[in-house]
Amino acid sequence: MMNLRRPAPPTDPRAERERIRRALIWPLLGAGILIAIHALQELTGGDWSRLGILPRDAVGALGIITSPLIHGSWGHLLANVPTLWVLGMLTLYGFPRATRVAVPLIWLMGGLGVWLFAREGLHIGASGLTHGLMFFAVVIGIRRRDALSIALAIIILFLYGSMLWGVFPSTPRVSFEAHLFGAVVGAVCGWFLYRRDPLPRARRPAWEEDDDTDPETLRKIEQGRLDEIEPGKSSDEPWRRD
Repeated sequence: MMNLRRPAPPTDPRAERERIRRALIWPLLGAGILIAIHALQELTGGDWSRLGILPRDAVGALGIITSPLIHGSWGHLLANVPTLWVLGMLTLYGFPRATRVAVPLIWLMGGLGVWLFAREGLHIGASGLTHGLMFFAVVIGIRRRDALSIALAIIILFLYGSMLWGVFPSTPRVSFEAHLFGAVVGAVCGWFLYRRDPLPRARRPAWEEDDDTDPETLRKIEQGRLDEIEPGKSSDEPWRRD
């Protein structure tokens, strides 16, 4: 059964504001860096696509680090930057600790998968990272099963669900391999990192706030372990069954 616990109001509003601020600023900074790099490439008139991943080539292995920073055109860049910013913002807000681990893993391990198994040719762009973050958010939302995580997963699927098809070969000049390996690494990160961030502190219902039943008895009632409750354990006798 899904545990759609509603988060309680934050105990420290300043910490919540700081969490929102970081979720907004860091992805925006990353997007700004990508734009600045491409603008510099345009100004110098150089061809920086050589910094992409060239599969199974020793020099081309450098692209594992540099390829997400390089784009072939402004259209290519603008296809990735807004998506990267939105996904980064949502995942950093929902799962800040897990996201800080997942992003470098998607970047490096996804790039390594491209270098090992992709078709010949230079592979550039941040689309592997965007696909990785999308799959990461959906899988970690399913694994955590709290209201916030499920809501974020639904929002991301609504906005970017069409990216699911990007992991299959479609257009010859599009690196579906980058999408595929980014998605695989993102999904694996979501599966194993779902406990990295603490689950939201659940808001107790009003009737439970007024109940003088001790927490252990309440837990047994919720789990259906009524036979283990001793008579007289609480003033309302929740152990009684008709």
